[in-house]
Amino acid sequence: MDLFDIALTTLDGRPTSLAEHAGNALLLVNVASRCGLTPQYAGLEELHATYADRGLRVLGFPCNQFGGQEPGTSEEIATFCSTTYGVSFPMHEKLDVNGDDRHPLYQRLVETPDADGQAGDVHWNFEKFLVAPEGEVVARFRPMVEPQDPTLVAAVEGTLPG
Repeated sequence: MDLFDIALTTLDGRPTSLAEHAGNALLLVNVASRCGLTPQYAGLEELHATYADRGLRVLGFPCNQFGGQEPGTSEEIATFCSTTYGVSFPMHEKLDVNGDDRHPLYQRLVETPDADGQAGDVHWNFEKFLVAPEGEVVARFRPMVEPQDPTLVAAVEGTLPG
């Protein structure tokens, strides 16, 4: 199955898929509201604002698998993201990134190795996957890599369409 064909649901319950963003570079991030890394929302929003006009789409995927750090409902998550960090990039329904119930999107994403050549399970909240406009997963950044890290920014710039 093509990455763009995998069924997703937005945080407000609308059926969607990555095909809605085809032709753009995508940064897919599993997020959480009660994590020590939650301030990365600010950096993700900055990336989104800086590069949206050039074809980057940051997409958030809430996940409650790491320390129960995303316990809220879709409405609570949406309110937290908008009021605390001014998040304007698309957010999706909570999903599992690891284990037996791993979402099909993450079944594909975790096949991608990080900079050290390691593929497999997502390590924690705020792991980032960069997808080229054609749908190929081109990079993986572990949770401690900040959104403004020069390596991540260079990869984004090198993946933008056109």
